[in-house]
Amino acid sequence: MRMNKVKKVSKTKKASKKMSKKPSEKLKIKEEKVKSLKLFGTDGIRGKAGKFPVTPDIILKVGQALGHLLTREKKKSEITKVVIGKDTRISGYMVEQALASGLNSVGVHVQLIGPLPTPGIGFLAQNMRADAGIIISASHNQFHDNGIKIFGSDGFKISDKVEREIERIVFGSGIESLLLEDDKIGRTKRIDDAAGRYIVYAKNTFPLDLTLEGLRVVLDCANGASYKVAPMIFEELGAEVIVLSNKPDGFNINRDSGAMHPDRLSEAVKTYRADIGIALDGDADRLIVVDEKGRVVDGDCILALCALHMKETKVLKGNSIVATTMSNLALDELMNENGIKVFRSEVGDKNVVKEMRAKGYNLGGEQSGHIVFLDHSTTGDGVVAALKVLEVSMVRDKKVSELSEVLKPYPQVLRNVRVKKKTPVDELAGFKELFEYETSKLGKSGRVLIRYSGTEPLIRILVEGKHKKIINEVAVHFEDFFKSNLV
Repeated sequence: MRMNKVKKVSKTKKASKKMSKKPSEKLKIKEEKVKSLKLFGTDGIRGKAGKFPVTPDIILKVGQALGHLLTREKKKSEITKVVIGKDTRISGYMVEQALASGLNSVGVHVQLIGPLPTPGIGFLAQNMRADAGIIISASHNQFHDNGIKIFGSDGFKISDKVEREIERIVFGSGIESLLLEDDKIGRTKRIDDAAGRYIVYAKNTFPLDLTLEGLRVVLDCANGASYKVAPMIFEELGAEVIVLSNKPDGFNINRDSGAMHPDRLSEAVKTYRADIGIALDGDADRLIVVDEKGRVVDGDCILALCALHMKETKVLKGNSIVATTMSNLALDELMNENGIKVFRSEVGDKNVVKEMRAKGYNLGGEQSGHIVFLDHSTTGDGVVAALKVLEVSMVRDKKVSELSEVLKPYPQVLRNVRVKKKTPVDELAGFKELFEYETSKLGKSGRVLIRYSGTEPLIRILVEGKHKKIINEVAVHFEDFFKSNLV
């Protein structure tokens, strides 16, 4: 086992080095032009399908740029391979074909996986010895959005540096010079056993001496990428599974279902007298749990109960976890009381993973439900996280409602304002004065966090404190301010 880990690290470094060199001198790139243009946000490329940047021409160029970075250091006899998966939104066909065409045109062989959770692509990129893996998804967004996330051969999402290189090539001139002659063009084929590989991988994260027999599980697949594999995983482990939202039609992904809308799941858990409710989002990289009483358990609570169990069983590396700026302050207090340090990253499970790898920790996550068990997966995995919650419940012989009582979060209010442009908030007249005045109402036990969404035209307002009435008033004042200045 130790030898495998050494090889994995070596491959990671090699992959990172291979994909971080400068583009070919054939490409004429105007750096001043590129600085004003961006494709990548908080988590890959995302936008409304058919609008920049999710248009066939841009996506095709992204495929060409990525393919160029992957192939330029290889010998002519070596094959470059990329696996592509997707969720269930209708525009996935368009993006899939554009990506494959772009990659083929620069000599890359493509293997199409079909619908599969985002973490499954990270796993398969490594498991199938591919040079990269791509998931076509807009995660928890509605069907009209789409995007792509790119994984390296090590199974981790590509670095900001590599994303920047792709942007430089796409927005530069001379990309046509990368096209190869007809006898060197790559091929595309479909792979039929990819789902089975992911199912086996996910099941192997659950202890072999445990079974889910006797448990009734309500599973909400959000009509997304997990609609086939997730029910099979829990059923094969022995659970009685009642499945919701597993009939995708290309348009109903995330619609009133899944991790973003757990109300229906809560009612179903109570109706069927289930032991647990599991809500995944459209690409199944996040998890929201519903306990047997129908109460929602968010990512902070999942992170807390898993951290406490892992510390007790002496598998929590460094007795530390990584959360984000959005996590509740009560999480820090609970962890500190139990000898666990909390480190905070910027929002996005990619940033969580980056911090975890830098510090050598094996547990991290977001309040939104991205939970990362780095001993098992390279990114947030909703199915794996659900299995870990069930593992804790069974080992400790406690119901989910009992486990979730460990965390008593401070009241929070989160409001989103749709904006026309993302002007830096410090540049808005009156913002600094408003911020100083409103935060003074919260005292030392509260806070206000303002940030633009990295994936949508939204500004997010998080207000946290001990008194619900005060935080609601503060949130409304900020919401009114941004509506007057950014809408």
